[in-house]
Amino acid sequence: MAVEAGYPAVPLRHLALFYHGSDEYSDIVAGFVRAGLEVGERVFVALPGHRLAAVLGALGGQREYVAFADMTSLAFVSAGSQPVRFVVEPIWPGRSAAEIRESTRHEALINLAFAAAGAEILCPYDAAGLPDPVLADARRTHPLIAGASAEASPAYEGPGRVPENCAGPLPPPPPGTQVLRYDTDLRGVRQFVADGARDASLPAATAADLILAVSEIAANTLRHSGGGGTVSAWRAAGELICELRDAGHITDPLAGRRVPDPEQAGGQGLWLVNRAVDLTEVRTGPGGTVTRLHMHIRGSQPAGSGSPPCELGDLGDDRRGVDAGGVQLLGGRR
Repeated sequence: MAVEAGYPAVPLRHLALFYHGSDEYSDIVAGFVRAGLEVGERVFVALPGHRLAAVLGALGGQREYVAFADMTSLAFVSAGSQPVRFVVEPIWPGRSAAEIRESTRHEALINLAFAAAGAEILCPYDAAGLPDPVLADARRTHPLIAGASAEASPAYEGPGRVPENCAGPLPPPPPGTQVLRYDTDLRGVRQFVADGARDASLPAATAADLILAVSEIAANTLRHSGGGGTVSAWRAAGELICELRDAGHITDPLAGRRVPDPEQAGGQGLWLVNRAVDLTEVRTGPGGTVTRLHMHIRGSQPAGSGSPPCELGDLGDDRRGVDAGGVQLLGGRR
């Protein structure tokens, strides 16, 4: 990652904050933000709506110098080439098992992607409301634990090391799930997904995004895996899920998480997929690749999305995220 003159590469500081109550939360997060502003760092804060409102209040007039987002609506953030400070709460009580798995994987990959980005990232975790295994994984994916002073996490597993329970095979599709095989023509794949989207009453624009994402993965299968693949679809807990399987092996752990180079041909497939759907899960190895795409169904309430609306900062025209160039930190279109 390039570093602009005047901003030497410094090690990433990636901290987990295990908080016990709203007052402690607001005080520590607001203090972390102010410390960045005092030294001229860019600061970005992405929290669930009810937490975000409290931090906005604690910051008072300083809030105008900070970019904010409701974490329940955030698509992605990325570090640029000058020092930047993030507060990101990726997991809170009520998130689905799939969201927790993918958020934990992101936490692990942050240590690899942002290793020399000049970034300081604080990730709050509700110590009273989250299950013990989630808190244990936070200690494994964060090199530092926030407190009166930052302390090294004895459980930290190293840059890019994903906790075992988030690295294994995905739970199987439900019995009786319909499966379509493809090997040359993608028209059948598109129709298969369109039928599933219609049955799930997805809005036309949402259905188009899902068809685009599935088509992109299937096209990559035909280009790179040396054979065909399968696509399946099912409904679960207020969402439509499409899963693709092929014999390919993705060796880059950050595939789909880097902002594509506009001057380089290819390499944009998974990036586009991550922006088209609500959640993407990938498991890959020498035996093949599984890509699972989640899209929320209109009228349903996705897990963890019940925060009330709140004021947002500068999120760009489509309010899908903040992109300062560099590496994608969080995936999904919500």
